Amino acid sequence: MSLKTSNIQALSYADRAELPSISSLASYLLTLISIKRSNLALSADVHTTAELLELAETIGDYICVLKTHADIIDDFSERTIRGLQDVSKRKHFLIFEDRKFGDIGNTLQSQYTRGPLRIAHWAHLTNAHLLPGPSIISALYSAAQETLTTLNQTVATTITSGGSDPNLLEHAQPSIPSTNVPLTPDDDNEEEGLVLRHHRTNSFNATATTTISQTYESAAPPPPPRLLKSLSNPLSSGDTAEDVDIPSALAELGPPPQARGLLLLAQMSSEGNLATGEYTKACVEAAREYKNFVVGFICQESLNTGKEFVNFTPGVGLEDEGEGKEGKGDGKGQVWRTPEEVVGRDGVDVVIVGRGILKAKDRVAEAERFRRAAWRAYEGRLKR
Repeated sequence: MSLKTSNIQALSYADRAELPSISSLASYLLTLISIKRSNLALSADVHTTAELLELAETIGDYICVLKTHADIIDDFSERTIRGLQDVSKRKHFLIFEDRKFGDIGNTLQSQYTRGPLRIAHWAHLTNAHLLPGPSIISALYSAAQETLTTLNQTVATTITSGGSDPNLLEHAQPSIPSTNVPLTPDDDNEEEGLVLRHHRTNSFNATATTTISQTYESAAPPPPPRLLKSLSNPLSSGDTAEDVDIPSALAELGPPPQARGLLLLAQMSSEGNLATGEYTKACVEAAREYKNFVVGFICQESLNTGKEFVNFTPGVGLEDEGEGKEGKGDGKGQVWRTPEEVVGRDGVDVVIVGRGILKAKDRVAEAERFRRAAWRAYEGRLKR
């Protein structure tokens, strides 16, 4: 697989967002990238909720995706989840939990939906190895659909009285939840949780009847055609935020679709890794069978023979960054490459940067430097 076989350089991100076989989440992401002019993902490898939310707040405008490692957050909780969701909505980026699933179906379904992390409840994207076989994709997809169905249910309560004493009815009502309360599993907020109590006295009987309604839609409408048309030729304008009306375009795009997506770990950036050859080929073949769920790949080159998938590459640095400058690695197996090598030469769509930004004295300035470098590499690819 390579850029030469995919001929991907002929299509812009916005053009690919309109492909008929692309998933709703992949289409949204490609459009988001086009609007923000950012094919940069930040790897938020920090250890507290406060650090994570501060990083998301300060760097959110410069990225299309925030990659998290929830299991290294010492105080991960519902507060972490709600904070991330709030910032991602305001700053317009997707959340990618780098879980690297690789177990049998029944186990990984529980890992994806339950426990303290409950990844399917808040992360737009996650990833998995294909080592257990293609069934890992269908197992995660099934778990994602069940979770989304639950998260988008509402409960309405009707109170009927079998007695005649209005004072007793008035006393009973505060223990019954209000109508149209979101049903959130395992929610520790008592005001939002579903709590039903049945009140009886010798002269009065109050009964609460609940009705659960379903509001989830499996697919979102595609990005507005007018918006996509205006973004289809990124070479017609500059690459700075001042050159486009980003707030208006983001408002027109709207929130992400009610969907979850999977990235397959097809290749890795660590020296001597075994994710090569037939394994990589098997990942691509499996992805084609699940285009409605598989958004793309973690890879080192474009694996996008059909152009529907989004390619993400970690291990990206700038030549004068310090760690990546001399040894082209970190001494722990990680191999660094530049945005021009990854995006321009090898056809990858999104670069994942962690320490290059996190260790900078001015993180915002460094994030903007990476954004510009990755975007210019993409524009250079389109010109060729």
